[in-house]
Amino acid sequence: MTELCDLTALHLLAGYRKGSFTPVDVARAVLHRAEAVQPRVNAFVRIDSAAALRQAGASAERWRAGEPQGLLDGVPVTVKDILLLRGEPTLRGSRTVRQDASWDQDAPSVARLREHGAVFVGKTTTPEFGWKGVTDSPRHGVTRNPHDTARTSGGSSGGTAAAVALGAGPLGLGTDGGGSVRIPASFCGIFGLKPTYGRVPLFPASAFGTLAHIGPMTRDAADAALMMDVISGPDPRDWSQLAPPEGSFRTGLDGGVKGLRIAYSPSFGGQVAVEPAVAAAVRRAVERLAELGAYIEETDPDLTDPVAAFHTLWFSGAARVAEHLGHEQRELLDPGLREVVAEGERYSALDYLAAVDVRMELGRRMGLFHQRYDLLVTPTLPITAFEAGREAPRGSEHRRWTGWTPFTYPFNLTQQPAASVPCGADAAGLPVGVQLVGARHADAMVLRAAHALYEAGVAPTGPAGPSGL
Repeated sequence: MTELCDLTALHLLAGYRKGSFTPVDVARAVLHRAEAVQPRVNAFVRIDSAAALRQAGASAERWRAGEPQGLLDGVPVTVKDILLLRGEPTLRGSRTVRQDASWDQDAPSVARLREHGAVFVGKTTTPEFGWKGVTDSPRHGVTRNPHDTARTSGGSSGGTAAAVALGAGPLGLGTDGGGSVRIPASFCGIFGLKPTYGRVPLFPASAFGTLAHIGPMTRDAADAALMMDVISGPDPRDWSQLAPPEGSFRTGLDGGVKGLRIAYSPSFGGQVAVEPAVAAAVRRAVERLAELGAYIEETDPDLTDPVAAFHTLWFSGAARVAEHLGHEQRELLDPGLREVVAEGERYSALDYLAAVDVRMELGRRMGLFHQRYDLLVTPTLPITAFEAGREAPRGSEHRRWTGWTPFTYPFNLTQQPAASVPCGADAAGLPVGVQLVGARHADAMVLRAAHALYEAGVAPTGPAGPSGL
């Protein structure tokens, strides 16, 4: 039954309806896969087999009675260990978090999944407090890439990406404050969506403020649309949430890209050095969009690199995370996190507000840009996965993770929806992602274009599988 691990959520639901297999069959297969790959990849903080099998058994009874609960009854899902999962510790990759605290709440997205009958496989790894674009932490160690375990899975949602890529659950919840869904999606060869800010409610509020988004990490865009129908449900604990979406994200998903105006920016006007294999794979995806009827124009958004403003906001958030920690606890932090905390503590309120001004101007420019273009297409990342356990590639001129993620963090500043779609691989077989960016609130259009790439065969849907693990 291990092939059940290779099915998308939509295929699992179709099998439940037909009686081809049960949620218990699927849970057993997925848990077996998770346990098998964990020693080499380290995707999980915790695998709760007993709870998952109880949930799967209850789901199987509902299906037998012809009364499934919601849209995802019996579908296995993983949750990044930044988000609260009732009854399980949320340790955030940090030795400063007490495991014996009271864990009696679900995050809003987790609560919506529970209401729709999802089966929780376990909590997935994150760097400490999700602070960087790779996944390693003092508490839980290094998470590795399913395609080459010597390399990073990316981050900060690297555990979720590795789990989805390996068939340890078709659906995963990630967080994205500067690319943390899209980076590991690109490195691991899966689909990841950062929705418009506020589309998926968040509680507790992130210390990184309105940079932080919650998004689905899945095998394909169709599963992500289904998941968005669930996790976009309202929650009164998030004062910044958007109004409930009108209709389903699956409506119009098959509409294709014919007639869409797409701007293709291969390197942000030459500002970014992109590896040749990445550039070639992304260009092929863009050419396929043109063949499907989209109007393509190679052009660049009016962006100057906003990294200084992003650092002001991001490092200030890191300082806020550590504000309550005494000296001894701070010594337990990831050394890189200690550095950015110290830098964040040096910023003034005026520095922060100046960064907000940069952010607002960037949003204005992108708003005008999207009056001309429905979508912007870029590489998700300029590189493929590098050595695990490092914040930046060996020999890089950049010390911080933002140096090699120039295509992702600008769209956290602007709060736009952006997705990473797998579109090929380099000579070493490492995945390449293409990024689709829409105007604020155009999440459905981003999903529609991504789905068109899957339907056209540009993006693979199957898991990496346990080969070599």
